Amino acid sequence: KAIGTGEIFKKMGDVPFRKGEKRIFVITMVIFVLLLVYSVFLPLKLSTMWFNAGLVIYLVGLVIILTAMVNIARTPPGQPFTEGMYRFSRHPVMISSSITFVGVAIATGSWVFLLLTIVNSILQISQAKAEERGCLEVYGDAYRAYLNRTPRWFGMPKSG
Repeated sequence: KAIGTGEIFKKMGDVPFRKGEKRIFVITMVIFVLLLVYSVFLPLKLSTMWFNAGLVIYLVGLVIILTAMVNIARTPPGQPFTEGMYRFSRHPVMISSSITFVGVAIATGSWVFLLLTIVNSILQISQAKAEERGCLEVYGDAYRAYLNRTPRWFGMPKSG
């Protein structure tokens, strides 16, 4: 049975946030939506080195996020995401969204877009910590074992 996007986001919403954490999540999502809308109106710098570099970076991020979404869809309900891209990073969706937005900023030459991307990425760090705390509450020892073997970010040391 195929799983819809709505069901994927429902699976991702199983983690309980505290009041302050929920506020950070909402702000992060607002900036994320602003970035998506703003990106539609940015002119591309076609046939330039910047466009080509930005396109490559964007495509790398796109592959990561699509792979992570497939991993989420294949995870049985009530279990943490630990397979596929989630074996290499506890937050591949966050990382890939930042990568794709950096690619857009470079391809369009927009320093405003890049600045919003940096703000969004910084907020995602707090969001990641909140998600991990919530996952520990929901999934217990299974998630603790996952924390011990999987780095938070690609290529960075594991956090305790």
